Amino acid sequence: MITRRNALAGGAAAMLGAPAHARGKGAQGPVRPDWASLADHFRSPDWFRDAKLGLWSHWGPQCVPEFGDWYGRLMYVQGHPTYEHHLRTYGHPSQFGFMEFIPRWRADKWQPEALVAKYKAAGARYIVSMANHHDNLDMFDSTHHPWNTTRLGPKRDIVGTWGRAVRAAGLRFGVSNHGAHAWHWWQTAYGYDAEGPMKGLRYDAFRLRKADGKGKWWAGFDPQLLYTGPSMVVPDGMGSMKELAAWHEANDGKWLENVPANNPGFAPHWLARQKDLVEKYRPDLVYMDNFRLPLERFGLEAAAHYYNQSIAMHGVVDVVLTAKTLTSEQRRAATDDVERGFVADIRPEPWQTCTCLGSWHYDRPLYERKGYKTAKQVIQRLLDIVSKNGNLLLSVPQRGDGSIDDEEEKILDGMARWMAVNAEAIHGSRPWRRYGEGPMQIGEGMFNEDKAVFSAADIRFTANGGKLYAAVMDWPTAPVTIASLAGMAVERVTLLGQGALAFRQTADGLNATLPPPPTGAFVPVLRIEGSGIA
Repeated sequence: MITRRNALAGGAAAMLGAPAHARGKGAQGPVRPDWASLADHFRSPDWFRDAKLGLWSHWGPQCVPEFGDWYGRLMYVQGHPTYEHHLRTYGHPSQFGFMEFIPRWRADKWQPEALVAKYKAAGARYIVSMANHHDNLDMFDSTHHPWNTTRLGPKRDIVGTWGRAVRAAGLRFGVSNHGAHAWHWWQTAYGYDAEGPMKGLRYDAFRLRKADGKGKWWAGFDPQLLYTGPSMVVPDGMGSMKELAAWHEANDGKWLENVPANNPGFAPHWLARQKDLVEKYRPDLVYMDNFRLPLERFGLEAAAHYYNQSIAMHGVVDVVLTAKTLTSEQRRAATDDVERGFVADIRPEPWQTCTCLGSWHYDRPLYERKGYKTAKQVIQRLLDIVSKNGNLLLSVPQRGDGSIDDEEEKILDGMARWMAVNAEAIHGSRPWRRYGEGPMQIGEGMFNEDKAVFSAADIRFTANGGKLYAAVMDWPTAPVTIASLAGMAVERVTLLGQGALAFRQTADGLNATLPPPPTGAFVPVLRIEGSGIA
């Protein structure tokens, strides 16, 4: 089955109308739609380098069933646990397709201002709203796509509402665009059961057209505009679930970034929606869920348009565009995002890791088995990332109704308590001469975060305001020795939140003994001062 992790290892089309402005050259300005021109004009803005932590509302109708990530695609894969859950709970996907979740997504317990205040207390300095997912529903007042949340579902401008709340709190605002993959991601919805009593019966996307909506909640809306059209339809005659799964894996299950040959209107339509998004909401950050940039020249046009818009407003590029698996040259043109992963050492260019407390979409079974990252694990990851010149973008999964659960509340409260004491080691900081020391040395790559198990022997460094900060990644029960400070003129050591700390210097480094942790405390930080240290 398609995953970004797997991608790292390796019918008649619905022709969407292409708006005229999407076929043009893009926004006026000096930035051209090529990597060299993007690199000539981009510089990571100071606000992003200072922020260090963003929180993310990765939220949409796929959160309604509360059964984890990629529900929309996997509910159409016979034999998958998501399919089996859907069959038991909602019925067969030929009759209850994904689109039926949209009117059930009412967001009636969503309190954006309260969430923003909680996220800010937890240390977030930018907050990102998902603008659309691979399910192809626009969560904003979309000019070019009728399947949007101002007309259906919550009947609210989700992006605009987040944006107003975030900016009123004095934070930076971002959006994420995952829609470039919708065309191949949705092809399972055109499939069928390979076995059982419904064998061969095609799912809802294959048969539904605009005329079928007469008298229904979706009257006047064409399901083919949501499901993107049958660009890569599984042929008839698959005789087993195994055979069908193998076909999907080899065809629509690849992580494809190209313009679909059988659906030439898809890419210009995507570009029109992306331009509309940034023109209306003027986000400080755009997260692209893509390897490099999506859809060949259309992705480059989107990037140039975004940068030119920023230049028109600020005189320079004061925004951040993220993409994944960028080459070293491309990292000068956009910000590399390392999904659920780490980098091995300090990078010269600011970068970002995106991860989640749990599954990307709300996952009640994960909540029930208490499978989230803890506050301590989040802070440990944040410190490792910041020590290497990165930022952390952390998703806090929301239920379909917009609320967060009690476990997430506890995690955010734990982060807030840590930040209240230690934020000076994070916000506005820069990497020191080395990122840290200790046995936990993490390799470069996406999807390797589970390999990170930190101990009191692991130290991570940041520098801020002429002071060095040394985070001990687990609260030590024995004296701490920081070998990197051997021979340096340390004058003062302070344990943040508690005060001055006795220390001594030996040939092995700086030695200090920390007191026992206060109740609930974790990951102590030492502020180290002395001539020439930072």
